[in-house]
Amino acid sequence: MDDQTPRPPSRRTVLRTGAGAAGAGLGIAATSGGTARAAAESAPARAPRETAVPKRRGATMAGVPFERRTTVRIALVGLGNRGAGMIGNFLALPWVRVVAVCDPVRTKAERASAAVVAAGQPAPALYTHGEDDYENLCTRTDIDFVYVATPWDTHFAIARTAMLNGKHVGVECPAAMELAELWELVDLSEQTRRHCMQLENCCYGRNEMRVLRMAHAGKFGELLHGAGAYNHDLRGLLFDPKYYEGPWRRLWHTRLRGDLYPNHGFGPVANYMDVNRGDRVVSISSFGTPALGLAEYRAAHMPAGDPSWKETYVESDRTISMVRTARGRLIRLEHDVSTPHPYSRINSLGGTRGVFEDYPARIYLEPDHKDDVWGDFSAYAAEFDHWLWKDHANPPGAHGGMDYIMVYRLMQCLQIGLPPDFDVYDAATWTAPVPLSHASIKADGAAQEIPDFTRGEWQRARSGVDSAKPA
Repeated sequence: MDDQTPRPPSRRTVLRTGAGAAGAGLGIAATSGGTARAAAESAPARAPRETAVPKRRGATMAGVPFERRTTVRIALVGLGNRGAGMIGNFLALPWVRVVAVCDPVRTKAERASAAVVAAGQPAPALYTHGEDDYENLCTRTDIDFVYVATPWDTHFAIARTAMLNGKHVGVECPAAMELAELWELVDLSEQTRRHCMQLENCCYGRNEMRVLRMAHAGKFGELLHGAGAYNHDLRGLLFDPKYYEGPWRRLWHTRLRGDLYPNHGFGPVANYMDVNRGDRVVSISSFGTPALGLAEYRAAHMPAGDPSWKETYVESDRTISMVRTARGRLIRLEHDVSTPHPYSRINSLGGTRGVFEDYPARIYLEPDHKDDVWGDFSAYAAEFDHWLWKDHANPPGAHGGMDYIMVYRLMQCLQIGLPPDFDVYDAATWTAPVPLSHASIKADGAAQEIPDFTRGEWQRARSGVDSAKPA
């Protein structure tokens, strides 16, 4: 692990999953709060510096298509609320077959199997023998793609195992928790010729895809700035053992002080700005408030003797980061799950001809609007809605249908042999703020270099989420 970030005290590859927007479950062994605070405070901070880009050990995966196949055979690893909730999206596609499911809690695997059978498919193979049984699943020869919805610190090990066994893999966010692991995922993707993707559903939100197409059509003029966030009051859920099965997600608040969950906000704005496809992010400067919210919530709601009283929280209640791109643009990222706040991903984009802001959606563009009065964003739907949303105007599934749109598009690319809309370079870039924001906060906001994971490929324009509809 990069020595700017304290290593979590447990590296167990735990698959026991509970609920949450990006997979959930039992994960990291509990630690005392005092030990966590000491680790977070004592890890050395480095001054910003230029770092050498590791030499590429395989050809780039940018723009590399999947192999064409008639049926896409998938396996699901992690069957908590997120993993189990995603099964229906895969089963809704007639060319997708679920051949294996994995979770150390057998009842979860059995429920997933029953859903597969109810959809008219053969019963999938069950892998329930302990936390590492995904390793046996990945040795199968009848799997094309492994979907991973497990606690954060397990994503890297599972993705690594899948690629080494010849499988494409997609993980819920974040892709990994360490900078060195992100580089290893990039290297393994290039060496094995397997795609490793961050399954960022927010990139497929209807608003996000409309803004993306408008940006590419020049409606905002020259792009200047954007913002994204994960501001979501999770206090009750973080202390609910039935939601996050075990304290794995809450315990990250005893270990890191930076942006633990940047992807939902960062991914869409990076797409607007063609990050890794004509521009790239070069540095991040982060600042964090005191960590007070979770302790206050615990004092008000948790009984004496609850295990959470042994924890000391160091994660900033709100982190604010400024990301700079090679073309001089700015991206503001925010993270706050510890204080009262209506849900917001901010999702804004500004340029020389106007600005869009979400939550609620509103827009102001020249020459369409005047007199400092926000315009109606829905007026742009007919012209600028993405073809995926025109073809699937009322998609099934959670999160307003974006989960289904993401799965449909990914499985379509796998079936007909197209490059994925985003790749391992995007996964690494969107996740890099996790360790780097922590390092920046420890260094009083000093800028931290964001590596060029593409090794120069960012200078070549190429397609992404704003894709053409296949013939």
